[in-house]
Amino acid sequence: MPALFLTLTGCASIAELPETESTPAVSAEDFQRARSFLPAALSGLVYNDIQSWQWVNDTFAVYQTQHETGIRFNRIRLADGEISELFDHDRLAGELTRVTGRGVRADSLVLRNLQVDETLQSVRFFFEGKTWEFFTDARELHEYQPEITRPASSVLSPSGKWAAYRSGHNLRVRNMVTGEDVPLTDDGEELWAYASNSQGWSRSATPIVAWSPDETHLSTYRLDERGVGTMHILRTAEGRPELTSWPYALPGDTIVPLHHRIVIDLTSRDVTWLQTEPDHQRTSNCCGLTRGSQWADNQFNEDGSQLAFVSTSRDYATVTLKMADSKTGEVREIYQETDHPFFESNLTSRGVPNWQVLFDSNEFIWFTRKSEWGHLYLHDLDSGVLINPITRGDWNVVDLLHVDTKSSRIWFTAAGKEEGRDVYQHYLYAVNMDGTDLQLLTPEEGHHEINFSAEHGLFLDTWSDYTTPKTTVVRDLNGQIIHHLGQADIGPLLQTGFPLPVPFVAKGRDGVTDVYGIMFKPSNFDETKSYPIINSIYPGPQVGSINTPGFSVSRRGNPQSLAELGFIVVQVDAMGTPLRSKSFHTAYYGDMADNGLPDQAAAMRQLARQYDWIDIDRAGIYGHSGGGFATAAALLTMPDFFKVGVASAGNMDNRGYTYYWGEKYHGQRIVDGDSDTFANQALHLKASNLQGKLLITYGTMDTNVHPNTTLQLINELIRNDRDFDLMVFPNRGHGYFNEPYHQRISWEYFVRHLLENPF
Repeated sequence: MPALFLTLTGCASIAELPETESTPAVSAEDFQRARSFLPAALSGLVYNDIQSWQWVNDTFAVYQTQHETGIRFNRIRLADGEISELFDHDRLAGELTRVTGRGVRADSLVLRNLQVDETLQSVRFFFEGKTWEFFTDARELHEYQPEITRPASSVLSPSGKWAAYRSGHNLRVRNMVTGEDVPLTDDGEELWAYASNSQGWSRSATPIVAWSPDETHLSTYRLDERGVGTMHILRTAEGRPELTSWPYALPGDTIVPLHHRIVIDLTSRDVTWLQTEPDHQRTSNCCGLTRGSQWADNQFNEDGSQLAFVSTSRDYATVTLKMADSKTGEVREIYQETDHPFFESNLTSRGVPNWQVLFDSNEFIWFTRKSEWGHLYLHDLDSGVLINPITRGDWNVVDLLHVDTKSSRIWFTAAGKEEGRDVYQHYLYAVNMDGTDLQLLTPEEGHHEINFSAEHGLFLDTWSDYTTPKTTVVRDLNGQIIHHLGQADIGPLLQTGFPLPVPFVAKGRDGVTDVYGIMFKPSNFDETKSYPIINSIYPGPQVGSINTPGFSVSRRGNPQSLAELGFIVVQVDAMGTPLRSKSFHTAYYGDMADNGLPDQAAAMRQLARQYDWIDIDRAGIYGHSGGGFATAAALLTMPDFFKVGVASAGNMDNRGYTYYWGEKYHGQRIVDGDSDTFANQALHLKASNLQGKLLITYGTMDTNVHPNTTLQLINELIRNDRDFDLMVFPNRGHGYFNEPYHQRISWEYFVRHLLENPF
C-alpha cells in the first residue's frame, strides 16, 4: 500500500468541478477571484489610509497616503493642521525617469526607507538598488553618496553619531561625523564572540547592543557558545550539496549559550565586565533579544554611569532587576519576582518590556501578572519595596508609552477594560503614578493604534474595527482632538466585491469561557448551499490566529482568498494565547500539542449550530510554523473532527526546536529512563492516529524550524502505513508560505478533499 504521495496538479485539473445541490462549483474564475483578493492585489484600494507617519521637527510631521490619483507624500503643519505635498511628485517622477531610463509615474512612487531632513529641504530614499536624495526646493535629484559610509549591519546611536558593528568576532564603532573607526574588543573568537546575534533559531550579522542616551556607553555581552550542540542543514546545489552548521540549543541541553555582560566606555575604550553570573539567552517577554535595533531589558541613566538590566532565568519563571556601575562593574540586586509557569513583562510578541527605572525620583515601574492580570506597579529603587499599584482590575496593560516624572503621570495602552467592547481592542489611558485619576484618552469604540510623541506633546491616533475603516486624528496628551485627518475610504475595495469578515464570540472547551473569532464567507455566498468549514490557525502562545482586531485587508493565511473557492474560513484566538487572563494564556502549559484545538473545535461546532449552511462534517484546518504544528496535531489528536489539513513548516516535536520556545511554553525537559516530559507533544509518536487527508510541506533550508522534526513525523507515518501527501521546497527557509506555488497546492488540496471528493 503506498504511504507517500507527491501531488503536482495545476488549477486546470480541478477548475471545473461538477455542481451538486450541496457543493458550489469551483471554476477557473473562482481561482482567479481568490487570487484577486490576495493582499498584494488589493494594495492601493483603500484611500486616505494614513501610513508611515514621522514626527520631523517642532513644526511638521510627514506621512504617506493613497488617493484616487495614486500614492502621495504629504506634510502637515502641526500648529494649524495645514496639509501640503512634501515634494513635487511630478518633478521627482521625471527625475527618476531620467536617471533610471524607464518610465516612473508620479502616482505610483515607491520610495523605500524614506528619510526626511529636519528642514524638509531634502528627502532620501531607496529606489532601484540605489539611495537617492531629492532637494525639495531646488527640485533636483542626485544619487546619495555619503562622505562616510555606514557599516553594513550596524546599530546607530540615538543621534546617529556612532555606528556599532561586528568585525569577525569583535565589536567596532565608526564615527559617522569624522569617519574614525575604533576597535572596542580584539580578543573575540569563534563561539566566544562579542555582541553576537546567534540565537539558534535566529541569526544575524547585526550586533546586539544598547546605547546610553548620551552615546558614551554601550551595553553588550560576550556570547559563550562553546560546547553548544550544532544543527546542520544542506543547500541543494549542482554536484555536492553545501553543508551549513551552527550552534542551536535544544530543550534539556546541559550546555546552552550564555551571556557574559560587559559595558564599554567609548571615551576611555575601557571594557568593564559586570560582576554578575552569566545570563541565559532570555528576554523578559517573547520573542528574541532586541526591540527595534536595541538590546531589550537594558536601560542606562542619562550619562551612562549606571545600567539597569533584567536577568531572566532559563525557565522564564524568575526575573531579577539589577543595577550595575558602568565603571567598576559592581552589580546589586534591586528586585526579584517569580511567576509560574512563566513571567511576562509585555503581553504582545516583541513588545518592549514594560519596566522602567526612574533615576531622578529613585523609583521604578514594574509590570507583572501576579494579580492574574498584567498591571503596573511603582517600587522604591533602593529597597525594591512596593510603593503602590498604579493600575488594577480584570484587564491588561499592553504598552507603557511615556512617563512624565515632573507631573508623576504615565500614558499606556490597555485591552479589556472597556465593558461591552471587544476585549482585544487597545485604548490609550493616562494615570497618576499613585494610581489616581485614571482617564481614557481615546473613547471612540475600536482598536486604537498610537504613535506617541512626548516631545511634541501630541500623539497620532488611528482607530478601526473588523468592518469599520480607519479614522486618524492628532490629539494632545489630554486626548483632545487637535487635527482630524479623516476616515479611510474603502469604497474602491468594496467595488471589487471584497466581503468584510464577520466577528463572533463563542464558548471555549469548558462551555463558559468566551473565545473571539472572525468568519470569512465567499463573496458569492449563497445561504441555500452547504459549505465546508476550514480553520486558519496560529496557536500562539505568543500571539493568536487573528493578527489585529482592527481593519485590514491582510490576514494571516489569506483566509478570504481561500473562502472564495467555496469555504467558510474561521480564525479563533483560543485558550493559550495572550491578552486575556494569565490562566487563559497558560491554559495548555505542559501540553503544547493541545494548541487550543478543543476551543477551535468548540467554536466551529457552535457556528454550525447557528448557521445551517455550515457542514461541520467537512472540517479542515491549515497553518504555518506553529500553525503547521497545530494542523498536524489536529489531524492526529482529533481525527474524528478535522478531516483535511495542510501543515507547513511545523515544529512537529519541540524537542527539536529552539530551547527558548519549548522550555518557556511547555516546561523544562526532564528525561528519566523511559519517561520524558516532552513526549506528550511529539507528533511523530501519534502518527498511527492519522485518518484524514494531510498535506505536509517544508523548506529544506529552514534554519528557524528545522526540517528534522517534520522528517521524524514523515518517517513514522510511513512506518505506520498511513497515507499522506508531501511537498518539499528546496533551498527555502521558513518564509515560503505565500509563494504562489505553495498557495495553489494548498487551495487545491482543500478543493479536492472537501469539495470534489469529501473525505
